[in-house]
Amino acid sequence: MIGFGSVNLAAPAMPEPLSSPVLVGAATPDGRGYWLASADGGVFSFGDAPFEGSLGDLALQGPIIAMAATQDGKGYWLAGLDGGIFSLGDAQFYGSMGGTRLNQPIVGMAATPDGRGYWLVAADGGVFSFGDAQFYGSTAADDLPDPVVGLVVGPGGQGYTVATADGVVLALGDAQAYGGLTLNPDATPVSDIIGNGAGTGYWLLDPEAWTYSFRSATTEPTLPDSSAIVAAAASQIEPDPDTGSFCNPYGPCEEWCALFATWAWRQAGVPIPSYAFVGYISSWAASHGVLLPPTATPDPGDAVLYGTGPQNVYTAVHVGIVTQVWPDGAIDTVDGDSGPGRDGWLSVTINGPYLPSDSLSYNGVGIYAFAQP
Repeated sequence: MIGFGSVNLAAPAMPEPLSSPVLVGAATPDGRGYWLASADGGVFSFGDAPFEGSLGDLALQGPIIAMAATQDGKGYWLAGLDGGIFSLGDAQFYGSMGGTRLNQPIVGMAATPDGRGYWLVAADGGVFSFGDAQFYGSTAADDLPDPVVGLVVGPGGQGYTVATADGVVLALGDAQAYGGLTLNPDATPVSDIIGNGAGTGYWLLDPEAWTYSFRSATTEPTLPDSSAIVAAAASQIEPDPDTGSFCNPYGPCEEWCALFATWAWRQAGVPIPSYAFVGYISSWAASHGVLLPPTATPDPGDAVLYGTGPQNVYTAVHVGIVTQVWPDGAIDTVDGDSGPGRDGWLSVTINGPYLPSDSLSYNGVGIYAFAQP
């Protein structure tokens, strides 16, 4: 958690391991506490934030990607990837984007100061108003280099501030930007912006700050090796890498996303060689496993193959391990040779949730296949 303006910079101690990535949060009105929510709808309270329930026991159609608190701090809203809204505590429902065709998925929300309305923001910066929330503009036409990840309301409720995955913070209406981040293009992205409840500061949330088990995926693994592959991949999130250019714990000092993916498979007993080239994973799966098209729904434990094809290093550019699959098709992955993480090195990071069909806009590269062991 990275703070700007008048916020407490102390990071919470989270229970470990968590079953799903922490992606979003909301602050209490007095700024002395906050809630964090995971993709499966689990809610965690810190400081003076009261726990008013969660969605952790529900079979959600898609991951939770946004959260906002009520005026008195005795309730909160959770929003899904499709813009569906869940009201908990004394939070009231004022409408949603559920069932509406969107250009980009919903990624954030903020409540009005009186708690009688809220805004939703999409990954392209489009803003949608409900209840007494007024529209103060959007960044949908600004052609931002990185997707928007969330928004917070300004101090008078006459504007809002949006943040992008690369740490850029933009103010609309009378809201203020108190600072942002300058991230390397390959850095672990920011997953949310959380206001302090008074409009005078905010936190930018780093999803890599905790360890995850991915054992309560909404779609359960169907292959015998799946759970072991997911557990092996998740156990390596944010390791301490060896020093040296592209040095890593999984093979020689070279680009190592494929070395990590094949290592995870091998930990589960899959008899695949330790490959350094993504295209070799395609060939192995075609001969010994299953090679699925990019339109297929993968299983946890599958490898997601990025690029345009397996021909060479310019067409087969990256690989990750699918760790969760949601009923709407969104996926979470764990990737090696990714980041860099908080220590400044390329490392093992969480990516998602995102829809595979949106990979080009979300990741900057499309998916050419899924490989199943």
